[in-house]
Amino acid sequence: MITGKNYIGNKLSSSGNKTFTTFNPESNTENYWKLYEASDAEVDEAMRLAHDAFKVYKTMPGRRKGDFLNHIALEIEALGDKLIKVYCEETGLPEGRAKGERARTVGQLRMFANLVEEGSWVQATIDTALPDRAPMAKPDLRKMMLPLGPVVVFGASNFPLAYSTAGGDTASALASGCPVVVKSHPMHAGTGELVASAIIRAAEKTGMPNGVFSNLNSSGIEVGKKLVEHPLSKAIGFTGSIKGGRALYDMAANREEPIPVFAEMGSVNPVVFLPRALKEKGKTLAKTYAGSITLGAGQFCTNPGLLFAIDSVELDSFIEELATEIVKVKPFCMLNPQIKKYYQANKSKVQSETGVQIKASLDDSPDNYANQALAIVSGSTFIVNKSLQNEVFGPFSMIVKCSSIKELESAITVLEGQLTGTIVSENNEIFYYKEVVAALQNRVGRLIFNGVPTGVEVCSAMQHGGPYPASTDSRFGAVGSQAIYRWVRPVSFQNWPNELLPLELQDDNPLEINRTLNGDLIQNNSKR
Repeated sequence: MITGKNYIGNKLSSSGNKTFTTFNPESNTENYWKLYEASDAEVDEAMRLAHDAFKVYKTMPGRRKGDFLNHIALEIEALGDKLIKVYCEETGLPEGRAKGERARTVGQLRMFANLVEEGSWVQATIDTALPDRAPMAKPDLRKMMLPLGPVVVFGASNFPLAYSTAGGDTASALASGCPVVVKSHPMHAGTGELVASAIIRAAEKTGMPNGVFSNLNSSGIEVGKKLVEHPLSKAIGFTGSIKGGRALYDMAANREEPIPVFAEMGSVNPVVFLPRALKEKGKTLAKTYAGSITLGAGQFCTNPGLLFAIDSVELDSFIEELATEIVKVKPFCMLNPQIKKYYQANKSKVQSETGVQIKASLDDSPDNYANQALAIVSGSTFIVNKSLQNEVFGPFSMIVKCSSIKELESAITVLEGQLTGTIVSENNEIFYYKEVVAALQNRVGRLIFNGVPTGVEVCSAMQHGGPYPASTDSRFGAVGSQAIYRWVRPVSFQNWPNELLPLELQDDNPLEINRTLNGDLIQNNSKR
């Protein structure tokens, strides 16, 4: 049952007067449940509970936190078909997508549970004292990662589970020892409440402090603004638009105590097709990329929005094939009428730019369904017109026809930061394009060889972030186990009594974790 209320710790609350509903884009009707926007008092109470919970939660051993995360996964699974039904009613996404995203969400939670139970992620580093060193004695120094404090997580519009209430930001923050306050996304707040209820049940069953998690509703920006500006907030996690992420970043920087914002924002995910690849497998590539461009109505942060190639007969053939294939794809329902509106507006804006040619466009589709399109522009025009880099969130892509290798390299060099960059090559021709590869590597967080950018594997080696504006800090990613390092900071203990040190830094290594001792990696009490 969806109450529409806010979870302030383990308490359901609806003290505010403002209500709103979510929308079913497939049926083009409002959903029947009413949601209560969090009041100022509820925002403050959630943050104060999180602050108090942090005092206890940050000291809990990894096995306790891991037990909590594993129980969240179990409780989400226990929601069963009810969760899938509401997810579909609020997004227009199909059941298969909902179940796949649920699997990814619980998989992430279990991954972080394993990480914190093992414990080496804290990067314990010990440099023992040298009291007889001349001319000055060396102190005993021990360093490890410690959690920042309450984290505010903003739910993402396009991933109601994997990037929202119990998604990667929440899972990694809880794993690090930080309580979480979620600002639920207004487009799928019912889904958010169901997942929040699962987290609260898991917290109660595993003896977590009240306030370790809260979930707040909001139909606009007001609640999010209050959360970012609240003096007890210590970090922000966000996935969404450049405009939204930058606004949060500036807001956090202007606080009396600035706090970090880890925002994953816009990306057009450039793809470079090398000449021999187009000649040898142009038809296959056209079919593959038509599918990638239109996948899920293009509502992925890794959607291939820019396709680069050197002008040739083979490129012209590829363009004809891609134009044919892209309009064959059955149109897909978008997440919300507003997202469809923004897609149409942004697509029209790019198409109206000087030098842009429309090669393919599907103009007839039902309400809230996306009309996929393909455009072409010359490399020289692209280089001088920065607005052609703007993300069009939806099934739209633009081919950039470059006159030479040099122009191709220049076009890539002027790109803003991106999440991904792809090289499509055949028969080792990539070895003749080292400068192009180097230019692409300089602009992206993940380099893909002979694949498509859509699809993000959740693992330790994944980097889901890139130079600004793909993300606000390119050193960190939002996906995989390394995401935990966004919510911690290194702390050194100098000449500290052994019995007062965290267990991770004590002499006898009671947790038997991997540590660095005087420059050597020690694995489970034995030198590797």
